[in-house]
Amino acid sequence: MKRIILITGGQRSGKSTKAEKLALSLSANPVYVATAHIWDEEFRERVRRHQERRGPQWTNIEEEMYLSCHDLSGHVVVIDCVTLWLTNFFFTNDSDVDKSMELAKAEFDAFTAKEATYIFVTNEIGLGGVSENAIQRKFTDLEGWMNQYIASKADEVILMVSGIPVKVKG
Repeated sequence: MKRIILITGGQRSGKSTKAEKLALSLSANPVYVATAHIWDEEFRERVRRHQERRGPQWTNIEEEMYLSCHDLSGHVVVIDCVTLWLTNFFFTNDSDVDKSMELAKAEFDAFTAKEATYIFVTNEIGLGGVSENAIQRKFTDLEGWMNQYIASKADEVILMVSGIPVKVKG
């Protein structure tokens, strides 16, 4: 059976921890798909701490864009995170929102076509003020539209607020 869960919220709201705990409640050996591009040492250290926290029961896959290259049928999969995944599309496509959205939707659809439990982690970057930076405004639009797309396909949506899960859908 296929199931899609979206966990959203602000930075440091507890999204990843919630996703990991949920995955472990559903499987003794979940899969973690990290979408980040490591651009500096501070971020590399952050990734290392995340990996260490997860422990040996996890299968870790690093995939910056092409999630559908991995057949994870029958698994419980945490995809962390949509924001970094979209960043990779956005900058690969010269900040073209329409092209990035088209490619990300197609990749999402191909990846989630297989029978598995998918737990997507994303950020609600549009909850803050409107940025004075044009590139940031374009990315915020892309993120918001992709979050809406994933939420429309999701069986369950959870909003994390200060470490507290609030069920939005499902």
